[in-house]
Amino acid sequence: MLYAIIAGDHPDSLAARRKARPAHLERLDALQAEGRLILAGPHPAVDAADPGEAGFSGSLVVAEFEDLTAARAWADADPYVAAGVYREVVIKPFLQVLPR
Repeated sequence: MLYAIIAGDHPDSLAARRKARPAHLERLDALQAEGRLILAGPHPAVDAADPGEAGFSGSLVVAEFEDLTAARAWADADPYVAAGVYREVVIKPFLQVLPR
């Protein structure tokens, strides 16, 4: 089943985000190589493709996991969690309707 992992950043966490980004992307690349990643990306804190020093307000990952417990375990092990970037992480089952 698909799950949406919706994370909100702590204020002023851009430096920690930048430092943890390579390890974060490595895990996403592994999901993609397994054919389980639907989409992933950050939410810019301002209305711009490159938010600069405004940074990001959070991230969204939609991926396939065996169940909610597995999705939670994967999200809990994210380098952004360990680095203190995320202030909260919400995980919800997700049913993809489009694109088909």
